[in-house]
Amino acid sequence: MQTTEALKRRIQSAQDLLGVVKTMKALAATNIRQYQRAVESLAEYHRTVEMGLQIVLRQSREATTVGSRAGRLGAVVFGTDQGLCGQLNSLIVGHALDQMGRTGVGREDRIVIAVGMRAAELLEDSGQKVFEVLTMPGSTAGITPLVQDITMLLEDWRFKKKIHQVHIFYSEYVSGATYRPKSLVLLPVEEAWLRTLRQRKWESSTLPLFTMKWDAIFSSLIGEYLFVCIYRAFANALASENASRLASMQSAEKNIEERLEDLFTQFHRQRQMIITEELLDIVSGFEALGGARDVGA
Repeated sequence: MQTTEALKRRIQSAQDLLGVVKTMKALAATNIRQYQRAVESLAEYHRTVEMGLQIVLRQSREATTVGSRAGRLGAVVFGTDQGLCGQLNSLIVGHALDQMGRTGVGREDRIVIAVGMRAAELLEDSGQKVFEVLTMPGSTAGITPLVQDITMLLEDWRFKKKIHQVHIFYSEYVSGATYRPKSLVLLPVEEAWLRTLRQRKWESSTLPLFTMKWDAIFSSLIGEYLFVCIYRAFANALASENASRLASMQSAEKNIEERLEDLFTQFHRQRQMIITEELLDIVSGFEALGGARDVGA
């Protein structure tokens, strides 16, 4: 049986750990809101890009395509660098491998970038070679430079490696501590979407004009569209990482509180036993003294 001092030390350790868990839980909740705002802020920007494409596409009478589904495949898989994220990395890597398998492109014809070391390790363990590993940013300020790096890699893939089919796989934040795996085909840009933009009614009675060459402005707007998609993937992945961490911390908090309750119960029981033993010793001593006086008399 443990002594009360040993139980006190265990209770103190559990309380210290509970404090750390509560701090991490609060940080995760704060970070989720930060990345949520980042996703929300993209809505108006995305609408502006769509409006620009709408005007440009109205000036083209030919079918417009960007990329093709033939040949090799490029993919970007968003995971995490840090732990305490539950099954997030396993879920997104499993989803990515399943979706890439459905394209019919063999593993040897895929170029995969992993964002986050833990996702990269799982991909390698599954037999999928990882072309490059990028570090997941720690805040919204670090997202834009990484988006620019990835867009440059995509350009390199298109012109040097002849890859025109590009997919991204990330965890989409839902609410609270929940998320779900998400995939998006960046290239080729969906023809049905471009056709819908071209046919959409313009809200104003005056159509904007542009003086740049059609190819140049269309390419620039598609670049902005890709930027929005990749930035959204980053923000969602970071929000999902913190959502998964929040769920882990909630589970840990519950377990620690249950353990503390058990330790306090043991401590009070042990303390009561010690008090009872001391009282019995006092009573026994008193009775012994009383018996001694009776004999002396």
